[in-house]
Amino acid sequence: MAVGDGAAPPAPPAPPRLVLILSENWTLVPHRDLRSLVRMAVEAEEAGFDGVMVSEHVVLGPGAGADGLPENPRDYALPHNQDPSTPWPDALSLLSAIASATSRIRLIASSIIAPLRHPVLLAKQLATIDLLSEGRLVVQPTVSWHRAEYGALAVPFERRGELLDEHLEAWRALWRDSPATFEGRHYRFREVSLEPKPFLPIGPALWFGGQRLHDRMLRRLVSYGSGFNPLGGPTDEDLERLRSAMAQADRNISELEMVGGTRGRFPDATRVADLGEALAQIPPQVARGFTTICIKPSQFLDDRSALGVWCREVVERVGALAG
Repeated sequence: MAVGDGAAPPAPPAPPRLVLILSENWTLVPHRDLRSLVRMAVEAEEAGFDGVMVSEHVVLGPGAGADGLPENPRDYALPHNQDPSTPWPDALSLLSAIASATSRIRLIASSIIAPLRHPVLLAKQLATIDLLSEGRLVVQPTVSWHRAEYGALAVPFERRGELLDEHLEAWRALWRDSPATFEGRHYRFREVSLEPKPFLPIGPALWFGGQRLHDRMLRRLVSYGSGFNPLGGPTDEDLERLRSAMAQADRNISELEMVGGTRGRFPDATRVADLGEALAQIPPQVARGFTTICIKPSQFLDDRSALGVWCREVVERVGALAG
């Protein structure tokens, strides 16, 4: 039926959710001024952003910058391109402060290096932040890449994948059951009660992602995942593997929040990137099914006082792209 015959016009596509990256903004905010990061989260919430994202390292050591540092310090911190003195505040402490200062925006603990902690302790910390924020916590557990970090904490680097898998099993038991029992190769506990529980019995939403969609990550996504946040764009083959694996587990890929992002192209080592050029990367990602877009403000902005206006501009321009 044509629109003129009384049919309603199709609804315009919803704009993607926007996530403000709070880590790695050292050119915008002095690295010891953590209160500014909390205020940035408040401004992002007021502007209409859906989430704020914080990544982590506990320590960095030799080899962290083995591939050389970024030419422009506003670029992303990636594996093997970081100076060992790069400042990474504790992600969970920072998100707790943000939870208390905000009421709606999601708190995304990206790249939480789970094997560096005991699963019972980490389950307690995550449950507490999730309850404090009334269910706004999102966790992306990972094994990360830096051998020296594992060495400093006396955790076997070679077993990091096994350790993460046991974390996920242990969290599920601890958040669901009271008392809870778990018997793994590396961790075990019997008849323990972790209270208070997270906001919902299933615990915080879990995202997974990394440099490639290897088999172990695929299993984690299917078994525990509510979101897929790859480092860089996944191939069509990767997306088809994910779609097929989800279907085999009686899940639909539409159940996963697909997370993309922007990356600025810098004219030289001293200047910021063009925002419009970066936002033009969004429509092709939306066309592939990505519903959430991450953006790092310091790639496009050197004036901290202008962040609130900049956030509103980003929300408006992305909305216009979707419309």
